[in-house]
Amino acid sequence: MIHETRGRYFEELAVGDVYRHAITRTVTDTDNLLFCALTHNPQALHLDNEFGKASIYGSCVVNSIYTLGLVVGVSVSEMTQGTTLGNLGFGDISFPAPVRVGDTLHSETEVISARASSSRPDAGIVEFEHRGRNQQGEIVASVRRKALMKRQPAAGS
Repeated sequence: MIHETRGRYFEELAVGDVYRHAITRTVTDTDNLLFCALTHNPQALHLDNEFGKASIYGSCVVNSIYTLGLVVGVSVSEMTQGTTLGNLGFGDISFPAPVRVGDTLHSETEVISARASSSRPDAGIVEFEHRGRNQQGEIVASVRRKALMKRQPAAGS
């Protein structure tokens, strides 16, 4: 039997449900360096060990936008792969604890709200909260994301 990996349709997303994602990731120096290079971000706090040692963190910290992308990205296969029509916006982004090279991150997604679209009968609008935690369980990133999600196809279509 063949099973397809897909995200969840609008009707499958109940407000209050929390999904703990299976994918975890240990952040490497290469991840951070490559992301900074690809995004033209030369911030010394991410790239210069001596600068990092003198900072309030006592070391370099990982680019927060990389952290945000990772926390949201690991949710895709379980939440929105093939079932989202697009992101409508991101908000309430916070980074309560720094991420350092060598930290292992895991993520969870909570369904915050869901409503049928008033202009698209084939879709609904869902607000997710994605949270990333390090190996100590500390929240390192949190973001609210609104997405336009497909409704379940009618039986037989």
